[in-house]
Amino acid sequence: MTATLEQRLDAFRRLDDVKMTFARRDWFPGTSGNLSIKIADDPLQFAVTASGKDKTKLSPEDYLIVDKDSRPVDATTLKPSAETLIHAVVYKKFAQAGACFHVHTVWNNLISELYFGQRAFSIQGQELIKGLGIWEENARITIPIVENFADIPTLAVAIEKVITPEVPGVLIRNHGIYAWGGNDFEAKRHLEAFEFLFEYHARWLQLRHATVSTSTTTI
Repeated sequence: MTATLEQRLDAFRRLDDVKMTFARRDWFPGTSGNLSIKIADDPLQFAVTASGKDKTKLSPEDYLIVDKDSRPVDATTLKPSAETLIHAVVYKKFAQAGACFHVHTVWNNLISELYFGQRAFSIQGQELIKGLGIWEENARITIPIVENFADIPTLAVAIEKVITPEVPGVLIRNHGIYAWGGNDFEAKRHLEAFEFLFEYHARWLQLRHATVSTSTTTI
């Protein structure tokens, strides 16, 4: 069933809330990043950020509705984000996914580059892993990392191959993270948890290196 006007406006309002929250954290440098919320399953339709917009501001032309092939469902001059195909991959692969968010931060870029050789980043025993809905004691998570292919269909295929329902996120090398959840609240929580874990680990590496350097100099 096609999404109603009420569903569309509600999705736009919720995207406004998420967008401005992330904008205050400087997670959209240079108009980067994209956000989406699913509004219908059959046929698949979701609201997504329009391409090239300043995500630190609100306007009547910030979002549009697209179908399973990432094509606008209505006549519009707006263009969906170039990476809308990746959102579509998430919604097609995980029926329970209701929102998908993509941001570029220094921390997720650092982690994606540091661990690209392993094609994944793992971390264990951190309390914020619970923010991903994983409550086992001393839990360990592994988030996949894919190459930053310039061709978006190629990038979408690479992401589809590695994402799993256990860990709701994927890193793109020197590009950013995609995180998703059952709704916008959950996807936001997942993204915030990932970002905390990335920053913690990168800062821990810095401190460890500084400590080792100091010890070596003292000796």
